[in-house]
Amino acid sequence: MGSVLRVQSDEVLYHVVSRGVDKQAIFGVVNGDRHVFLLLLERTVIRYGWQLHAYCLMGNHFHLVVDTPQSNIADGMRYLKSAYALWFNAERARQGHLFERVYYADVLDQEPHLFAVCRYVVLNPVRAGLCLHPADWGWSSYRATAALIPAPAFLTTDFLYELFGGTAASPQRYAQFVIDFLVPPDRLFGT
Repeated sequence: MGSVLRVQSDEVLYHVVSRGVDKQAIFGVVNGDRHVFLLLLERTVIRYGWQLHAYCLMGNHFHLVVDTPQSNIADGMRYLKSAYALWFNAERARQGHLFERVYYADVLDQEPHLFAVCRYVVLNPVRAGLCLHPADWGWSSYRATAALIPAPAFLTTDFLYELFGGTAASPQRYAQFVIDFLVPPDRLFGT
């Protein structure tokens, strides 16, 4: 099977997903693995000039919402996944591929799609039954974007804040936008 042709542009946002081989765990297996991944993600963001708008680390996959002003999504993902796989394999004294396929990258070319994906990413652990509220999951960008904790240097919050009005209330508007999706539809109208 040949390589998948991937859009590489400085004018698009991507929703990137990468999963472990055979859906095996890539996080939660080795002590400190998510911390290491976030350090490598920070290096990737700096090295490749990315703007990271959202992320979530699950057990067997991760999500990123990113734009790449230098049109280098492929190079950055190769660096990030290779560095993490090398570390992971060394810690586990294992060999072989850690990730299946290269990665999935969906181009977010419409604002409603961007909103939906940014909410989808941070609600991933809630939908998986790992927590009841996205603020309970320490391995996503939700708490930082909702201004519950300081944002790490590698996370760009200004872009999403602009989408929610660009004011001091933007973090709360973002949080409400995410939380509104948690309310069951039948409770929206008091029935």
